[in-house]
Amino acid sequence: MSEHDRHRQNNQQQHGHSESHPPQHNDQHNGNHQQHGGHGFDLASAALDEMHAAGFKPEFGAGVAEELAATEATLATLKPVAGVEDLRALGWSSIDNDTSKDLDQIEVAERVAGGIKLRVAIGDVAAAIEKGSPIDKHAQDQTQTIYTAVKNFPMLPLELSTGLTSLNENGDRQAVMMTFTVGPEGQMLDESVSRALVRNRAQLAYSRVGPWLENTAAGKVDNDVMSLRSDSAREHDEAQLDSGSLPQNWLVEQLKLQDEAAQALHEARVKNGALEFHKAEADPVVVDGRVIDVHEATQNRAMNLIEDLMVAANGVMARALRKGGRSGLQRVVIVPKRWDRIVALAAQHGGSLPTVPNSVELNNFLEEQRRTDSIHYPDLAVAVIKLMGPGEYLLMRPDDDPTGHFGLAARDYTHSTAPNRRFPDLVTQRVLHAMAANEPAPYSDAELIAIAQHCNEADKALRKIERDMQKRVAAVAMSSRIGEVFPGVVTGASDKGVYVRVIRPPFEGRVVQGEDGLDVGDKVNVKLIHTDPARAFIDFAKVSGR
Repeated sequence: MSEHDRHRQNNQQQHGHSESHPPQHNDQHNGNHQQHGGHGFDLASAALDEMHAAGFKPEFGAGVAEELAATEATLATLKPVAGVEDLRALGWSSIDNDTSKDLDQIEVAERVAGGIKLRVAIGDVAAAIEKGSPIDKHAQDQTQTIYTAVKNFPMLPLELSTGLTSLNENGDRQAVMMTFTVGPEGQMLDESVSRALVRNRAQLAYSRVGPWLENTAAGKVDNDVMSLRSDSAREHDEAQLDSGSLPQNWLVEQLKLQDEAAQALHEARVKNGALEFHKAEADPVVVDGRVIDVHEATQNRAMNLIEDLMVAANGVMARALRKGGRSGLQRVVIVPKRWDRIVALAAQHGGSLPTVPNSVELNNFLEEQRRTDSIHYPDLAVAVIKLMGPGEYLLMRPDDDPTGHFGLAARDYTHSTAPNRRFPDLVTQRVLHAMAANEPAPYSDAELIAIAQHCNEADKALRKIERDMQKRVAAVAMSSRIGEVFPGVVTGASDKGVYVRVIRPPFEGRVVQGEDGLDVGDKVNVKLIHTDPARAFIDFAKVSGR
């Protein structure tokens, strides 16, 4: 999903365009994973080696166990407290991957005069973890949870991120809540940020809700909402949903309302220049611990729904901190430095873009290409994303003009919707808590600058780990297809080499024969000539004919 910066990975996450978890075709989403890929290559050990080589220490260190025990005891019994609204009776629900257990957000909607009122509740991780504690230091060092096909490296202990601070179905949790009303034209009204007690009534899955929403929009209504629950929820409890005193078919109406609001928000963002990248991601298929194939994972309507609500919620938080006079972290995608290359790329596809960066014109061009050339559109989307450059964190002072997020067409934007898996979101919660209590800022501007720089540097290193692991997984899966020819697009061209991404199945490798003269965005046919999982190598030779 777009900034849920997302699905959490791949190029969408790298460029700040995804607010959800990455696709997970296997059922090993959290904790320890099956160890071996094909040919006996140990992918899980390779992932751990990559983390260590990059300077990360994914193992939790001294003091964490003691802190965790104390935290678990404190959170075990949750009771209403002063200043925290008890909203556990509302029809909250979550939508995430089938196997996700680290659930950061739940949503509930109601129709009101002038639009649809949305409440987005985020697990209150800051209330559970003290600044400077052993768990906090580990989170700050790693900066985020790392997802690979065979092993994940959690930012927080699983007892918290998939347990007491996760908004799991039928669990009472303390949350930070962004409230706003969406008008018929997608305008956002009556914004506020507060704290609440919440209870997730339905843990749903993208893979099930997406098709359901698409069928509902087409007039094919299916009221069997039990079929929409995620595998993780079914694993925990096969019983009926805990609907409390909610009316019959409450979940059907909730999903329709949330989708209606998300559609309005999305249309408004696109009018303002938000970019839409309809592209496939790699979804490794793991069976009995072996990577046997790589499938496509495409965005669906449920993913878009969550993305649009999270983008809106992050904007609400950024504006609340600015209004409260508090410094924080802004998430930005600066105006593309290689805009001239994007212009040239558009011209190669028969389009025309202005010489000055303009996200509205770029999105219009991308949408036109998607409509008229759907086969080659994924190639184009990947190339444009590469040329735009990655998202990054910067200090956000209340009196400064915000840098803005070029890809989202957002002026005020922070990260606040995933504190179980992103350290900047945890920082944002602490700033909010201090503001609400009229207390001194938990971080000085100098500290925030240092955190932003560290997160940016770590993000660059972690993206490389994810890319290398994606290549290793693909190298294992594609080892039986040596000699096949694939159409692709050049995604990197420098003195370090020329790289091509194949669209179907989606994987990337280096052109080691015939690479001279190729540049980012060029279409090319390549033959797969070699794979080496241990070195994360996939080698291509350029062939003629494209």
